[in-house]
Amino acid sequence: MQSLVQYFETIPALHRSLILFGGMLFFYLIEYAVPLFKFNYRKLQHAGINLLFTLTTIIINFVFAFTIVKIGDWSIQQHIGLLTFLDVNLLWYTIIGLMLMDLIGAYTVHYVEHKIKWMWRFHLIHHSDTHIDTTSANRHHPGESVFRLFFTVIAVGIIGAPIWLVMMYQSASVVLSQFNHANIRLPIWLDKTLSCVIVSPNMHKVHHHYVQPYTDSNYGNIFSIWDRIFGTYTTFAPEKITYGIDTHMLPEENNRVGNLFTIPFQPYRAPKGSKFNE
Repeated sequence: MQSLVQYFETIPALHRSLILFGGMLFFYLIEYAVPLFKFNYRKLQHAGINLLFTLTTIIINFVFAFTIVKIGDWSIQQHIGLLTFLDVNLLWYTIIGLMLMDLIGAYTVHYVEHKIKWMWRFHLIHHSDTHIDTTSANRHHPGESVFRLFFTVIAVGIIGAPIWLVMMYQSASVVLSQFNHANIRLPIWLDKTLSCVIVSPNMHKVHHHYVQPYTDSNYGNIFSIWDRIFGTYTTFAPEKITYGIDTHMLPEENNRVGNLFTIPFQPYRAPKGSKFNE
């Protein structure tokens, strides 16, 4: 366990890139073998759009990296982070730390994005994808990437997360997000078993169904426990899922880079059953 900590404490940028793009390539190939849906779309063009948004996320993460490190160090030095009060072995320290990072830095911000109108306008770009596959995991508008990083900074400060824990969480988050977005068909028993601990493909696909109330459910990123605890867990037959969001189902709106970047600033259209007014 100690060697794993040391690895993530000084993980090279090349290794982080390999985790990101290697994981994407791995699931991308599996999608050809056991697809959940046989989409009739330009897979490479679709990937290109999503990779562009992935690149903007990488740039924003790089800009905020120094802040994350400093906030974590400050929280630890001041002995105010939640992890400083734990008297457990390294394994449990890691598990609890990862779960808290997931709760504050992923589940909470995702939930808030669906509850605050101006944040939803940015998050909408992620939901506008009508062909969810592994490349969709990082389809985030740059504006959304900024406030996701803001919540990550908050999480690191509250938890008192050392840099190795942050790097470990982000690496796991990348791979498991690619996994639960991947257009792959798992045996039902396996998907259900996995969903008892982590967010499985079928569990997350429900969140990408194009209409309410399913869009506002299953917010989890890595651990499925948060949806179960906070009452946001739901199920829906995978074969009945239609991807996208009902306000932006046309290709010229959801499959053109120029339009995707400007959606947050366009006149707002409320999804059917939305809690937001026009």
